Amino acid sequence: MSLVKAKKHLGQHFLTDKNIAAKIVNGLVHTDKYKQVLEVGPGMGILSDLLLERTDIETFLIDIDVESYHFLQKKYPQLGNRLINGDFLALNLSEIFKEKYAIIGNFPYNISSQILFKILENRENVVEMVGMFQKEVAERCASKSGTKDYGILSVLIQAYYDIEYLFTVKPGTFNPPPKVNSGVIRLSRNNVETLPCDEKLFWRTVKAGFNQRRKTLRNALSGVIPKDKMDTHLFFDKRAEQLSVADFIELTSHLSELSK
Repeated sequence: MSLVKAKKHLGQHFLTDKNIAAKIVNGLVHTDKYKQVLEVGPGMGILSDLLLERTDIETFLIDIDVESYHFLQKKYPQLGNRLINGDFLALNLSEIFKEKYAIIGNFPYNISSQILFKILENRENVVEMVGMFQKEVAERCASKSGTKDYGILSVLIQAYYDIEYLFTVKPGTFNPPPKVNSGVIRLSRNNVETLPCDEKLFWRTVKAGFNQRRKTLRNALSGVIPKDKMDTHLFFDKRAEQLSVADFIELTSHLSELSK
């Protein structure tokens, strides 16, 4: 079979190191909680080869690239309708997966945030995610309050998932090589079914706080609640990066009370 050509507009960088591929696939450790795995952007199947060897999971693949799709059709004829040609971001995951499942992939850098938000939207059923991202994005997701990398994704992900930064991958292990290092992270769904606050307000508060991260929350949240309704709560005089996930939950509950 002729190889698939990496397409710049799709952000494709094909992993070529089988040892790295094995480390990524072995990152799926919570298979007692799910039996199905969706690989996003399999390319030519370096992760898929290893996923399909495993007997503890049923593997699904989705790739937006028609060339990759046809390549994988020939390579894995046994997959049938478990090989999908489509856009992961537009996919209705609940139509495909009726039970808990995991997501894995060497994700395109240009849609990293959208992929993570898609996982968050489907957090009720996505039990685990092992993924490779631009190192900067991976570190941002795993960063803690009080650091410069801490931001919207850090808070939202850590509200619902335990996150581990697993390892760094050098550019030379890809074809074509990206210009930056990559990082592999694992998200494991925590026990929080719903946050103990208004979740829509929580998301809005986190986003508003970090969208003006240099300002104190008294100023940054003026679009969420009028300043004249804010009281002397100490969080209003802090910046978003100074608040932990638990602090944001407490702040959201406080905002709900002030809005009554």
